[in-house]
Amino acid sequence: MPSARDRVLDAYETLLIEHGGAAVTLDAVVAAAGVSKGGLLYHFGSKEALAAGLLDRLRERSAVDADAIRTAPDGAVAYYVRTSAPGGASPGGLTRTYLAVLRLADSTAAGKAVRDALARVDADGFAALLDELHDPVLAWLAQLVGDGLYLRTLTGTPLPPGLSVDDLLDRMHQYAPREA
Repeated sequence: MPSARDRVLDAYETLLIEHGGAAVTLDAVVAAAGVSKGGLLYHFGSKEALAAGLLDRLRERSAVDADAIRTAPDGAVAYYVRTSAPGGASPGGLTRTYLAVLRLADSTAAGKAVRDALARVDADGFAALLDELHDPVLAWLAQLVGDGLYLRTLTGTPLPPGLSVDDLLDRMHQYAPREA
């Protein structure tokens, strides 16, 4: 069973995703997490501390994901594109946490911290892709393809009929072949 802290963060993520930052209260998080108000306040003394805890979780999960990108058996580009595509969420919960943090960006109080955390996630992914591709333009193109697929995931937009992620990767590898 997850720790009380993790249950609080999981509940906070769910509420952000389903209702947005403005609608989330500490009482709603308490109810969704199944903890007492004192239990929540023990881990996160305020709504701002809860948001900071979620940003810490995002940075931790991003670092783990960047390591997974670098060590993926099929290569960094294939991992990044596959986990960005609809139905291909990153192991370890990064996709869900990222979506929740995007919902936090609506909050002016947390805005700069959110943008900084999202920039760190972006930089982690770019660095991992650059490690494989050794060309900043190709690494950025691979990242933009992944970002576009991730947007499709967030909006529920399917891939174009008759095309697959494998088709996309085959074409990308013509321009950015994997090192042997």
